[in-house]
Amino acid sequence: MKTVVGITGSSGAVFAVDFLRKCPGSKFLIVSKWGKVLLRDELHMGEKDLIPFVDRSFPDDDLTAPPASGSNPFDAMVIIPASTSTIGKIASGLGDTLITRAAQVCLKEHFKLIICIRETPMSTLTLEQCARLSSYGAVIMPIAPPMYFVPGTVDEYVGAFTGKVLAQIGVHTSPGWRAEEFR
Repeated sequence: MKTVVGITGSSGAVFAVDFLRKCPGSKFLIVSKWGKVLLRDELHMGEKDLIPFVDRSFPDDDLTAPPASGSNPFDAMVIIPASTSTIGKIASGLGDTLITRAAQVCLKEHFKLIICIRETPMSTLTLEQCARLSSYGAVIMPIAPPMYFVPGTVDEYVGAFTGKVLAQIGVHTSPGWRAEEFR
């Protein structure tokens, strides 16, 4: 499995790091300018701290990088967390950064695109943009971890959500609600 992971400047860096640690296969990272600020402010980390979890990192301003072209297929792109600015650009067809261009590639090539928005409340405009992206085939996943298993720690809380994202790319890591009754 080949996954492109974008980190933008919306709060929730812990979800991106957990996803990178748990996602199997080849991972290619793109961190936006504001994503770098987010990593520093929330986790006291830099992009270099994520290198052990990825095969390669590409600068967000490099529109010549492989994910910018549909001739370089990949299995999925996960933007976690996704800022409303990034969502607006993708919904409007803008590909002015590698993250937004790779998302445009996903839409045109019908590659899996998962957008994990961490924003609340959402404006009507953002809701409309999310609905538009969903109609184009993107999976919109507001960062809202499930609570049915009563998480005891922040790590369990974070992992519950990233487990749901992993399931979207075909990696099932956690049991579902009342899963023991469904065997």
